[in-house]
Amino acid sequence: MWRIVLCLAASPALADSLVATRPIRALTVISAEDVTLVAADIEGALTEVSAAVGMEARVVIYPGRPVRAADLGPPAIVERNQIVMLTYRTGGLAILTDGRALNRGGVGDVIRVMNLTSRTTVTGQIGPDGLVDVGPQS
Repeated sequence: MWRIVLCLAASPALADSLVATRPIRALTVISAEDVTLVAADIEGALTEVSAAVGMEARVVIYPGRPVRAADLGPPAIVERNQIVMLTYRTGGLAILTDGRALNRGGVGDVIRVMNLTSRTTVTGQIGPDGLVDVGPQS
């Protein structure tokens, strides 16, 4: 009898894992209907629906496949070839100019942008307002 208890105590506990309920195409924003929790411990899978809802799929996720954090990112607010405002701030100096986004990205992503005035390619971080900060990071 005690052997059965010992075997049950040593077995791993199952955790919930997040899987797709339908095909989710890349660049699609995830909704609550797109994912569900299953009683399985899938390595690398998210464990909460709220962690995926509102995020953008970076790759195609097929039905029944686990949804992993690396497969998701913030929704893009800047599209490739979009005209964006470049900002450079240091001390009391602020310079603003137009640029063309060479990549798409969401808030916090670092993208390449071509300065339309000088035709120079720079990298900058996308802010919550869509401005691309190319100056020293504070």
